[in-house]
Amino acid sequence: MTVEQNVLQQHSQKHQQTLLNQLREVTGTTDVQLLQQALQASNGDLAEAVAFLTEKNAKVPQQDEATYYQTAQITNDRYISVGSQADTNVIDLTGDDKDDLQRAIALSLEESNRAFRETGITDEEQAISRVLEASIAENKASLKRTHTEVWSDSPNPYDRKRQDNCPVGLKNVGNTCWFSAVIQSLFNLLEFQRLVLHYSPPARMQDLPRNQKEHRNLPFMQELRHLFSLLVGSKRKYVDPSRAVEILKDAFKSSESQQQDVSEFTHKLLDWLEDAFQIKAEEDREGEKPKNPMVELFYGRFLAVGVLEGKKFENTEMFGQYPLQVNGFKDLHECLEAAMIEGEIESLHSAENSAKSGQEHWFTELPPVLTFELSRFEFNQALGRPEKIHNKLEFPSMLYMDRYMDRNRDITRIKREEIRRLKEHLTVLQQRLERYLSYGSGPKRFPLADVLQYAMEFASSKPVCASPVEDIDTTAPPGGMTAQLPPPASAGDQPDASVSPEGSSSGLQAQQQRVSIHKPFTQSRVPPDLPMHPAPRNITDEELRVLEGCLHRWRSEVENDTRDLQASISRIHRTIELMYSDKSMMQVPYRLHAVLVHEGQANAGHYWAYIYDPHHRQWMKYNDISVTKSSWEELVRDSFGGYRNASAYCLMYIDDKKPFLIEEEFDKETGQMLSGLDKLPPDLKEYVEGDNKLFEKEMEEWDALQVRKLQQEKLALAAAAAASVAAQPMSTEPCPPDNTDEPSLSPQPDPEYMEQQSPTGDSKHLQEDTQRAISKAAAELDEKSPEALLNTAMKVEYTRLLRFAQEDTPPERDYRLQHVIVYFIHNQAPKKILERTLLMQFADRNLGFDERCKSIMKVARAKLELIKPDEVNMEEYEMWHQDYRNFRETTVFLLIGLELFLKKSYVEALMYLIYAYQYNKELLVKGPYRGHDEELIAHYRRECLLKLNEHAAALFETGEEAEVNAGLSIMNELVVACIPLLLVDEMEEKDMVAVEDMRNRWCSYLGQEMEPNLQEKLTDFLPKLLDCSTEIKSFHEAPKLPAYSTLELCERYGRVMTSLTLSRTPADGR
Repeated sequence: MTVEQNVLQQHSQKHQQTLLNQLREVTGTTDVQLLQQALQASNGDLAEAVAFLTEKNAKVPQQDEATYYQTAQITNDRYISVGSQADTNVIDLTGDDKDDLQRAIALSLEESNRAFRETGITDEEQAISRVLEASIAENKASLKRTHTEVWSDSPNPYDRKRQDNCPVGLKNVGNTCWFSAVIQSLFNLLEFQRLVLHYSPPARMQDLPRNQKEHRNLPFMQELRHLFSLLVGSKRKYVDPSRAVEILKDAFKSSESQQQDVSEFTHKLLDWLEDAFQIKAEEDREGEKPKNPMVELFYGRFLAVGVLEGKKFENTEMFGQYPLQVNGFKDLHECLEAAMIEGEIESLHSAENSAKSGQEHWFTELPPVLTFELSRFEFNQALGRPEKIHNKLEFPSMLYMDRYMDRNRDITRIKREEIRRLKEHLTVLQQRLERYLSYGSGPKRFPLADVLQYAMEFASSKPVCASPVEDIDTTAPPGGMTAQLPPPASAGDQPDASVSPEGSSSGLQAQQQRVSIHKPFTQSRVPPDLPMHPAPRNITDEELRVLEGCLHRWRSEVENDTRDLQASISRIHRTIELMYSDKSMMQVPYRLHAVLVHEGQANAGHYWAYIYDPHHRQWMKYNDISVTKSSWEELVRDSFGGYRNASAYCLMYIDDKKPFLIEEEFDKETGQMLSGLDKLPPDLKEYVEGDNKLFEKEMEEWDALQVRKLQQEKLALAAAAAASVAAQPMSTEPCPPDNTDEPSLSPQPDPEYMEQQSPTGDSKHLQEDTQRAISKAAAELDEKSPEALLNTAMKVEYTRLLRFAQEDTPPERDYRLQHVIVYFIHNQAPKKILERTLLMQFADRNLGFDERCKSIMKVARAKLELIKPDEVNMEEYEMWHQDYRNFRETTVFLLIGLELFLKKSYVEALMYLIYAYQYNKELLVKGPYRGHDEELIAHYRRECLLKLNEHAAALFETGEEAEVNAGLSIMNELVVACIPLLLVDEMEEKDMVAVEDMRNRWCSYLGQEMEPNLQEKLTDFLPKLLDCSTEIKSFHEAPKLPAYSTLELCERYGRVMTSLTLSRTPADGR
């Protein structure tokens, strides 16, 4: 065989192995023979092979072009494998076609039986999986952003202005959070940023592009330069990446509404960047082998050493993003160890050839930027759809890659063998320990030390009676019953054989009616003198002494053995952890630079990125337009997985020994660090300055507009009420009689907060305000006609209320409670609603104490009756007033709840605070000023539950039966019932922490010794407390509210808010 033939054969083997890896990743099939059969049947076509396997294994019809598969480029050996997602066909059951329904039922039964035979997954498990996925989809529906849900710009440019040197965000222009996450991660690699910013297009770019790649890549490169320059020097809080995104979207097969996979996009992006830099490199270094900076930055090499059908081989391959499986591993090192070894490799280390096949990967050259793809999606063959893996996977902030380097191959193999031996020994020790901790042969097992202790307690117990039933009176059943059961019949007393079965049965029934039957499980009670614990019938002192001695000795031996096993297990764990901690294996450090997080499920979700800022030593969270400071703790919570449904999908590490990757650029002449526009080449500097001027012009126009509006408001303020009232024709004609035949023209009843039945009580302040407005209007006007007085008085009253609405008042003085108009102004109610409400105030019958007020009241009522139904929408009018009634009712709930909380009456306070929060939340859906401060109510609701939890736990710790039952009653009826309300909104982090605190408080009892009855109660209670369901199964009715006048409500509300201001601790304590 020639060298050329050998190379071709190696290339063919490598190509086939790459296809096998890709096919295994896509379908989840591990049978090598089946994979090879699929490749042969499809003549090497990956898409056809996938269809072959999914049709063969999942029995799901193959879709056409609508089905989306993500595959690697077969001719490119830089990638090992790329994940995929596939959907399944759906039978439409919404129509009337019964054949479809029958076919769906048959398909469901067939699929269910086949799934259980092949996978062992029961229908119940599949249903649970479907419910979990559906629940995730429903809870995270807000993350499925469609074109109508993209970010909308605030009309105020100052809301979009960049603050100081805060990083710039990227606008989501329609399911492009994947774009933002990757671009921000790359942009914050300062070496990559410099390469992009200083990229100069080839000279021939001015001519027509030679091929499709140039036609696509060079314009994209130019748009990426523009985007990076804006991220550097823009005065905007966030910038629009639409032009770059549009070029990218043309390269994807999926529709625009489908979110892109991070790994797919990153592969495509690196491909395009590599091609763009390759064009430039070839032009700059004609005649020499060009160096591509993208390849040098992101690509490395590994050596594949293995055995194929007994023959050894070695191949060097290039890689970009390195794929890692997540399922079945607990941390990143376990994933890497598994990825570096494939198949059975014993023959690699022995001189004997065998038919076994396998290979090891050893890195020969690591890239400065090392990226790991975490395979969080897999195709569930039983369910016929992709699913996300939510398992927890830990990863370090500093990763040492020495154990995976080819130069350390020999020492790593030795250490791996030692770890394998230690793990085998560890397994044996854990099995031995399990026998001590779970002793017995039945279904229930207990620690052996406890079993011996129980035996010792039994032997030392003093017997009370010779037999456990001797002291029980068997002549009468419990409960004071005196009737006795008839004695059993003797042989001579047997009924006559001639008696029919029916007669015998009826006789027996009659006897049962006469005799009360003893029901032991419903009537019996434990006699007071029965011993609490069983005891031996007969035991001598000598026997007891010998037995106690043996049991004491055996228990001590068991405890010592258990401690020794636990200590040995801990030592082995520690030895394994420190196996690679010597300095020789810590010479290749990689620091975590960025974590790309996915939240959602397999076919929908949201991406964001955590990126480390080394200069400020701070983790930053890049979430589309929002860029905020974060922490390692928040990153761990959102990235490791196992907590809700967010987890890391891509990890980006950088070589810690190559500081140029993140070093800032310095001026060669002055030596000062370049920042802002100084970092940009002239063409980009001019581009950013032009965009900044446009933004400054937009702010200037906004300022001018606000000045004009302010002037107009000042001019219109005095005449606002009069102008709104004058819009309707008014008449001083007498009002029609009460028995009019036109009910639509009759005035509506006043709302309860507008009623003025007497000059005292609730309405007194409202009547006084009205009379003051009338008096002020009379003093200002020369014309004393009732209509003129009414118009001016309404203008005066509206001006007063408008001033109240514009005041910035503390929480204890809420003018919305004093007058409905203030509430309406805050929430921008329509003018017609304001007009009618003011007329209702002046039309009150109790206003007529003098002739002037009486005449104004009559004019107001006449105007109300002249308002036509099509001029004021009464349904809308009633809706606004109903909202205000709900606001006052919510205020009363909050007021009483806070008063009880301050009195430490937490049981009574809880229901008021719960309903205050729920009703307030419903109000806030319509607008931010419809209700009260949601955070304040949430704080006291949370604190009330925590106080009750601590009180219940204290009662449980007493051990007294009554106190224990009272504590568990508080937990079951109040705390557990309210926990789903805290879990519904997962964005309320403080509520989630509070729930975990309450659960941890009770879980801490599990390791403590307690009486068996307490242990049983705790065991029954904990599942209810730990239930993660957000379904509210049962709840108390809302408490009955007392009636408060407006004056009393305002005074009590002000007092309680003042008390909170003086006594409240900061809400961020939880």
